[in-house]
Amino acid sequence: MDDKKLKHFRDKLLKARNQIVNSGVLSNFDDLKIKSEDLADEADLAANTINQQITFSIREKEMNKLRRIDAALARVEDGSYGLCIESGEEIENKRLETQPWAEFCIEVAEEHEREMLKRKA
Repeated sequence: MDDKKLKHFRDKLLKARNQIVNSGVLSNFDDLKIKSEDLADEADLAANTINQQITFSIREKEMNKLRRIDAALARVEDGSYGLCIESGEEIENKRLETQPWAEFCIEVAEEHEREMLKRKA
């Protein structure tokens, strides 16, 4: 990958990283607290529990994305960015444009997805 494209994708990764870090999703703990007045009412407690589960799910997703972005930035630095970490094949620019933290070429990503679906079945 030429230096111009590498800089473009590095900038996209840094922008995505900053959006996550500055969004407050990882630092806002308001949804994780249960108010004492909600403990008396089962409906309020249930709603609070659901909100907490949603918050945990969103945080987990964003943390996973942040880890993948950091790993992609490390690959930019070591010169392996844009190559599938499993097959070594080049990842298409179209895929990197939509998901600059992509680790796998489309063929390997689809195979992983099929394997995951088999495990769930």
